[in-house]
Amino acid sequence: MDVEVDPETGKVDILRYTAFMDVGTAIHPAYVEGQIQGGTVQGIGWALNEGYIYDDKGAMLNSSFLDYRMPTSLDVPMIDTVMIEVPNPKHPFGVRGVGEAPIIPPLPAMAIAVSNAIGVKMSHLPMTPDVILAALESKGS
Repeated sequence: MDVEVDPETGKVDILRYTAFMDVGTAIHPAYVEGQIQGGTVQGIGWALNEGYIYDDKGAMLNSSFLDYRMPTSLDVPMIDTVMIEVPNPKHPFGVRGVGEAPIIPPLPAMAIAVSNAIGVKMSHLPMTPDVILAALESKGS
C-alpha cells in the first residue's frame, strides 16, 4: 500500500493498494475479486473514517448515514487483487469464505503506511485528519 498524507490537513490519499488472499478454489473469480475489493474498502473505512462521535451528554452525533463517514469510490483507488488458490480440503468444492477476511488487513496496513508517511507511530483508529494532525503536532514538540 502506498499513501500520501497532507501535513497541513491530515488528509490521507491512498495511491495504491494490493490485497492478497487465499481464496480456496475461485469458482467465479470476478465475484471473488469483488468480495475482496469490497471487504478491503470497508477495512479502509474503519482505519481512516468510521468512528462514533458523542457529545458531552453521551448522545451520538453521527447516527445517520448523512453524518457517519464511509469511504466512497472517490476515496479509494482501484484495489488490485491477487487470488491465491489453495483448495480447502474441508469443503466439497474447495472454496473458502472471502467476504469478511479482507476487512482485517487494511487496519494495521494503513496504520503502518500512515506512520511511515508522517514519521509518527499511529496507534489510534480511526486515523481521521484531526488524529493525524495531533500526531504531527506531538512530533514537533
